[in-house]
Amino acid sequence: MPFRDITGHERPIALLKAALSHGRLAHAYLFHGEANIGKFLTATRLAQALNCEHPFPADDQDSCGLCRSCLQTAARTHPDYVVIEPDRELATPQIKIEQVRDIEHQFIYRPLMGERKICLIDDADRLTIGAANALLKTLEEPPGHGLFILISSRPQALPVTIRSRCQSLRFTNPAQTQVEAALILKREIPPADARFLALFTEERIGEALTKDLTDLRARQRECLNLVAPATLKSTTAILSASESLAKADRGMEILSWLSRWIRDLVLVHVGSDQDHILHLDQLSQLQDYAQQADLDALLELLKEIERIEQSATRHLNLHMALETILLRLREALGLSPTGVPA
Repeated sequence: MPFRDITGHERPIALLKAALSHGRLAHAYLFHGEANIGKFLTATRLAQALNCEHPFPADDQDSCGLCRSCLQTAARTHPDYVVIEPDRELATPQIKIEQVRDIEHQFIYRPLMGERKICLIDDADRLTIGAANALLKTLEEPPGHGLFILISSRPQALPVTIRSRCQSLRFTNPAQTQVEAALILKREIPPADARFLALFTEERIGEALTKDLTDLRARQRECLNLVAPATLKSTTAILSASESLAKADRGMEILSWLSRWIRDLVLVHVGSDQDHILHLDQLSQLQDYAQQADLDALLELLKEIERIEQSATRHLNLHMALETILLRLREALGLSPTGVPA
């Protein structure tokens, strides 16, 4: 499919189309921005536009999305298009020097079918030192028929020498309304679910399009059960839930959900715009809690959860951490305990 099926990213797409129209495409680009927001898709569409067999007029460079070249590019079978990715089998996924050297050999030769040979390097910040040095040599003396597109959500992790030889294009998250519209159209889901997915993924369209909505709603219900008055008032229920969640290795996941719910409560407490409330269908309960909640205590809880998440790689007793957060949340909400541990 062509550029026009991409959600958001109007500015970088306009710059790329202008470069195509005037024959001023750089030999290397760095597409950077948050993960799963459309950088890879835009790079694919650029590759399709370059080698499309039925290109658009010069003043509106795009691809047909349907010709043999476009379909082969989408399927990664085009002889002049190659994608390099980290080895996902490794504990720490990396792009190895052998992968880059293979591209060097391929780029010696002119394109077989299209106008350019195109190399897309996904998660380019995972290049090993050797791979980065090998790529640098190619970028310093790029073949005239070659185009390199590096994609990264951590551009600062790339060597400065690599970044300096690429034209940088920053991608920002699409607007919430754009993501919602795309989800309604492409996933054929109700507006309420589209809004929920857009907010949950923080407008990361790639994640929103693939997230399992049924599973997500089930996990949301689990969190809502934890913050229900019947659970929070019962010390026994808190201790039991914390233990079972920690044993299932789901402590961090639940803490993340609790953080989202507490943020919603803070937004309601301060009378903020409801557009950014994830649990909007629980607005009545949030409003009831907000009437007696201690705002400073809630904000401190959010800071504490953030500290726990930052310490996730260290030795951490998540069972105890979850217990403590829930007990402190009960206190922050002004709820009186009705049970004691057995």
